[in-house]
Amino acid sequence: MKLGDLGEFGLISRIAANVAGGNGVITGIGDDAAVTALTPGMQLLTSTDMLLEDVHFRLSWHDPYRLGRKSLAVNISDIAAMGGIPLWATLSLAVPANLPLDFLDEFTRGFLSMAREHGVTLIGGDTCSSRNGLIISVTIMGEQHPELIVRRSGARSGDEIWVTGTLGDAAQGLALLEGTITPSRQGRGGVSGEACDAAEQFLLSRLLDPTPRAAAGRSLAEAGLVSAMIDISDGLVADFEHIAELSGVGGTIRLDAVPLSPAFRSVASVLPTSPYQHALTGGEDYELAFTAPPANHEKIVKLMKKCGIDGVPVGIVTSLPGVRVVAPDGTEYIPQSHGFTHFT
Repeated sequence: MKLGDLGEFGLISRIAANVAGGNGVITGIGDDAAVTALTPGMQLLTSTDMLLEDVHFRLSWHDPYRLGRKSLAVNISDIAAMGGIPLWATLSLAVPANLPLDFLDEFTRGFLSMAREHGVTLIGGDTCSSRNGLIISVTIMGEQHPELIVRRSGARSGDEIWVTGTLGDAAQGLALLEGTITPSRQGRGGVSGEACDAAEQFLLSRLLDPTPRAAAGRSLAEAGLVSAMIDISDGLVADFEHIAELSGVGGTIRLDAVPLSPAFRSVASVLPTSPYQHALTGGEDYELAFTAPPANHEKIVKLMKKCGIDGVPVGIVTSLPGVRVVAPDGTEYIPQSHGFTHFT
């Protein structure tokens, strides 16, 4: 069967057939609007992201299953950055007529697998035809007690700047796909070719199938340990600048404190630029950057361990405006690019 034979409502029914009910869902897919109920005392969090073919992804690189997962993951990451609990999502697709139905089935399977992992229910959306590639639009909704919601505007001078996980992996994965870096399969620096392949697969997975830090974001918020938070989608420098601007502060990031994965380090020697360029401005890691008073340091370390991920301080919030990156010798490190932005 082709997409044209199935039709718009047939496609919607095909997607809906795989969707189960969820928390707070009174009426899901099939009516003019979904009906949901918040937990008493909670406030609603809503975020929307679009993914456009040849802007955010290429079909030659992104298999449909992982593209479906990523389409929802990047939205869950926004709820995580507010310390919220993800609950419901809508999915809208503008689909080229020649896109195989099998592709859409696998995309849906991936989307719903990510939804199940994070307790999210697909409650609606829209489909239409596209003459300019595949367009994916996801809106996610979550909840949290109002006093626990973490915004970008709460950072204060003297707070530590933290990040979860490791940075730059997704940018390394993109460089591999683009051919910007072509590591030897014969091994480098005593690393076997098999280990090199494993490292590259890890970097590619970080780009194609990112893990939103929902549990960590919620735990940090509910423990009351952080003052501001954001997810790292455009690069640490660019994203922390959003915190700095809304909080009326600045920041200093220590270059030697930026966490790099073993896989990142294994291919760093073949990068045409400093490896820190990718770690600071590459984006799409979907880790969390947050600020917290120094008195909360040990509590945050313990909490991160309970969440099963690493969290490390990488700098300090300053009273002076601007975000600086400082090398171990005290000199300022200036990235060659600032981070991803549209319309440039």
